[in-house]
Amino acid sequence: MPKPRKMLGSVNSPYIISLMHLIETQSKTTIAKWCIDYAEEYVLPIYEKAYPNDNRLRDAINASNDWLDGKVKLPMVKKLILEARVAAREAEENPAAQAAARAVAQAATTIHTTTQSLSLAFYGCAAIAYDHVGIDEKAEVYEQIASEECTKMEAALRAIAVENEKNPAKINWYC
Repeated sequence: MPKPRKMLGSVNSPYIISLMHLIETQSKTTIAKWCIDYAEEYVLPIYEKAYPNDNRLRDAINASNDWLDGKVKLPMVKKLILEARVAAREAEENPAAQAAARAVAQAATTIHTTTQSLSLAFYGCAAIAYDHVGIDEKAEVYEQIASEECTKMEAALRAIAVENEKNPAKINWYC
């Protein structure tokens, strides 16, 4: 059995390019809020289904939201994000949960590293695909799921996007 890919999609995929263009029009705060909210609603449940007693991902999400609200300092949030990354490493026996943990950790990271916003797409698509169809499907099936999921992600960002937002994030996607 081949090892599942960690991420789905490609930086050259039309749906990723479209998402990147929209992300570049928004502020760091808008991008972070979108990533965190999307991860919490659509990706976190995949991890929690597999590990219902592990709160590390939810703690990272909550702390990132608290940071956005000015309630906590960044060093405390970074510690919880690191714990979410540890959860991802520990979930290697469950590809869907592992991809979900990676997506959630990276979504939480967007509060200080905006370029991680695409990680939500790459890891999130993998988590959703593996959760829905497992790890033994043809590449075309995964590509279709990634395209559909990224379309949903883009719609979610458009729903909260600020037209002509001041100070859009300056992102170097190829750093």
